[in-house]
Amino acid sequence: MNEIVPGPLLSTIDSPDDLKKLDKSQLQQACNELRQYIIDCVSVHGGHFGASLGVVELSVALHYIYNTPDDKLVWDVGHQAYGHKILTGRRDNFHTNRKYGGLSGFPKISESVYDAFGVGHSSTSISAALGMALASQHKGEHHRKHIAVIGDGAMTAGLPFEALNHAGVSRANLLIVLNDNNMSIDPNVGALKEYLTDITTSQTYNRVRDEVWNVLGMLPTKDFQRLASKIEAGLKGVVSKSSNLFEALGLRYFGPIDGHNVLKLVETFKSLQAIPGPKLLHIKTVKGKGYDLAEKDQTLWHAPGTFDKITGKINKKTSPVPEPPKYQDVFGHTLLELAEANPAIMGLTPAMPSGCSMKIMMDKMPDRALDVGIAEQHAVTLAAGLATQGIKVFCNIYSSFMQRAYDMVIHDVAIQKLPVIFCLDRAGLVGDDGPTHHGAYDIAFMRCIPNLVVSAPMNESELRNLMYSAQLPENHVPYVIRYPRGQGVMPEWRTPFKKLEIGKGRKICDGEGVAILTIGHPGNFAVSACKMLATNDIYPAHYDMRFVKPLDAEILHEVARKFTKIVTVEDGTVVGGFGSAVLEFMAEHGYHPEVRILGIPDRIVEHGKPEELHRECGYDAAAIARAVRELAGEHEEVMADMLMG
Repeated sequence: MNEIVPGPLLSTIDSPDDLKKLDKSQLQQACNELRQYIIDCVSVHGGHFGASLGVVELSVALHYIYNTPDDKLVWDVGHQAYGHKILTGRRDNFHTNRKYGGLSGFPKISESVYDAFGVGHSSTSISAALGMALASQHKGEHHRKHIAVIGDGAMTAGLPFEALNHAGVSRANLLIVLNDNNMSIDPNVGALKEYLTDITTSQTYNRVRDEVWNVLGMLPTKDFQRLASKIEAGLKGVVSKSSNLFEALGLRYFGPIDGHNVLKLVETFKSLQAIPGPKLLHIKTVKGKGYDLAEKDQTLWHAPGTFDKITGKINKKTSPVPEPPKYQDVFGHTLLELAEANPAIMGLTPAMPSGCSMKIMMDKMPDRALDVGIAEQHAVTLAAGLATQGIKVFCNIYSSFMQRAYDMVIHDVAIQKLPVIFCLDRAGLVGDDGPTHHGAYDIAFMRCIPNLVVSAPMNESELRNLMYSAQLPENHVPYVIRYPRGQGVMPEWRTPFKKLEIGKGRKICDGEGVAILTIGHPGNFAVSACKMLATNDIYPAHYDMRFVKPLDAEILHEVARKFTKIVTVEDGTVVGGFGSAVLEFMAEHGYHPEVRILGIPDRIVEHGKPEELHRECGYDAAAIARAVRELAGEHEEVMADMLMG
């Protein structure tokens, strides 16, 4: 049951139709109550915070003017869609947001008719909304409006420019709302940021803009439409440095306007409805608006977890004993340590310096650690270019984001055998962010690429050693190191570096009857499973394979000759993953063991705590122990039958 009570006005809004019943004079109160409700909910239940606070007025204005869900509203990323969800019938269930079995943290077609498109990764909104607009055009549904809301951070990707390039020559009834707050998760970078700042701060432009909008406000709609083409010509060329980029691409540009003035937004959207064709409205907002601490430290308050809404104190788990660090922090500190010893090392990340902890190196070596914006494809090919000149590049990309740069991995890195080191953060089931962010597929899609080494550490020390080994001069091949989100298992993690030979695993413990083969962090689940099984006098062998490609042939031959029962464990898809690789090896060499593959099943896994999802997918410690018991039991029955015979 939701213990958080909405304000008196918000409590009456169960759909956009209810919102439309409000007088314009009530809209600011609706915004205030919506903002407070988001603060109340996120402070208690956690979730993304600053982005949704920054678009409260925008959310209210869009649903007040447009006829959603008939008009199609597409949010980019979804971090900013909490207000949208609350206004579209999910207010009373919002406390389940990002919880196992509850609401998704992102817009999701199957969750609500108001979610026109599922979004978790950035920069998809313009393409999706343009597709909807062209479909409406084809079907003769000329009344229907299509709105894409995209942040200036998401605009640093290539996909929005591909969409803008198409939209500008279409006649599609499309409105792009550029939500400009100079932030994604970390501060935005690149020339586009400077360009938008120049538009916003140009005194000449803003004077013309204000005069134009003052005139427009006094015109009837029919006159507004008649004069639109003349007004456009006046807007072009007034930006200080050059003609307007968006106008040059064929879109009618309006703005920038204050994105926190709900009445101004309402009047603007009402006027823009009368203008046909593709157009872009540039609004200026503040990420974290209305919560002082979130405005001042926008990176920290992007997704702070639970906190005291009065004091702003973020709730952190405390322990009387040292706790293991997060894998991403081990990566960040180790990268700096390696870079201090090796001047050839550089780091790259596409807009995730804080998330992947490359910011640790950026703060110390700003010229050797680069944030390239939300541009995974560029990051990979840039890394390839650096590698041609002898640079040892650590390119850190979240596993699910690497899917967006797959062609570059093959075409620009693997074919040319360039020694780029890919560190895939957030591999496996990431938890509350759900299916758009689960790193389920990288083992399968990486191991099929020639020339790649694919590895996964079982703990923090192994991560350090893999990173150290990958950057050694004798390694001249592309090298993938995948590791999960969250804590490892070693409080004392800063161990001396040790060279690991490519394709060599290790035996954790010997045993009999059944062999457990693991890759990466789930090896720790197998350690726990072995302890459980020992209480029942079942003692399987356990091998940490370290490498999916190349596999340790020596270990696999040993296992195949000694064991007829094998359990493989991975935090990746069972289709084409590590278990499949083991089966391929066995078939190639004429072995016929019974193999039980545990991992992420061949279906979309929803959101929840990692431990909940590991249990659901059947590869936590209990599931591993159960699989071993089942195989061991079958083995004992066979032996008994043989003795009786």
